[in-house]
Amino acid sequence: MNGSHATWLYAVTTAPAEGRAMAALTGVTGVAGEPVRLVVDAGLAAVVGSVPLSDFDEEALRDHLEDLRWLERTARAHHRVINESACHGQVIPLRFATLYHDDDRVRAMLVERRDDLAETLGRVSGRTEWGVKAYADPRAFVSAPAGDEGGGDRPGTAYLMRRRAQRQERETAQDRATERAEEINTALAAMAVATAAHPPQDTALAAYEGWMVLNHSYLVPDSATEDFTASVHALQDRYPDIDLELSGPWPPYSFTAPPGETP
Repeated sequence: MNGSHATWLYAVTTAPAEGRAMAALTGVTGVAGEPVRLVVDAGLAAVVGSVPLSDFDEEALRDHLEDLRWLERTARAHHRVINESACHGQVIPLRFATLYHDDDRVRAMLVERRDDLAETLGRVSGRTEWGVKAYADPRAFVSAPAGDEGGGDRPGTAYLMRRRAQRQERETAQDRATERAEEINTALAAMAVATAAHPPQDTALAAYEGWMVLNHSYLVPDSATEDFTASVHALQDRYPDIDLELSGPWPPYSFTAPPGETP
């Protein structure tokens, strides 16, 4: 690459047979609308694209990351390339905005990290990531209201006692919902080779009601896909007071630790 461009990395995969790579990536474009290609060395291949530094250097990226529309559009393009690459073989997805100065730096990274990358590819080979979220309606886990807790003729005391009872009941309801989520996770984890827990999503961003009590990823053998998805549906029937949301299949985003460098 020349000094006006940097190399944006999307994924790392095993180096394909000659000619097969070009056919697989024909027509695939990246975050800057650039054609996607492979940089090959050490038996590995990095899925990359050349992006203009005028739009992707450190200062430009800092400004872009404050633009939610740009961020969403570019993130979708990044993941689209990863998903397209995963259709042609096992990949290690690289995090958004993994940039190298040029292709030579990418080749050096492949050589330097060959053993780690090859081990990771082997570990996730024949396995796919699935996501499961669980939502609980607080009303489904709150017990029937108790009778008058007293307070006599002291309205202030009665109010405080009601508030305390409400707080304790809410905490108890959350515990019940969490226990239910743990039961679901235990059943699903038994069918996976690895799990990854994620924090609950912000309600304002994810637009859900109630409590998100489970937000996990599962690395599932491809041979167990049907059993895993059927188990999610069976658990939904078994626990109607919990709403389960299944997503996937995905490349193993949650089960790889990619390298990174900024230009």
